[in-house]
Amino acid sequence: MGGGHHANPEAYPKDEQDFEAVKAAKIPIANRDRCVHLLLPLNKCRRVTGFNPNTCGHERHTYEECLYNTYLQRIEALKQKKRLMSG
Repeated sequence: MGGGHHANPEAYPKDEQDFEAVKAAKIPIANRDRCVHLLLPLNKCRRVTGFNPNTCGHERHTYEECLYNTYLQRIEALKQKKRLMSG
């Protein structure tokens, strides 16, 4: 089912991050991954709106899609590694 999903060009993980901005924003180390560039504007939006769950939907969706894309990349890398080990 589903369908109708389009690729969001903003939601791709980045290898290069602005660690000074991340440190200044006091992002926990556990969240400093390849999608932290999307967490910064999401947290800013959350603070401005008082953590209202009905706001910041686009930012949250983009961040979660980036996390999912990162997951898919890790799964693909694992499959390639298994293929190389077996063949």
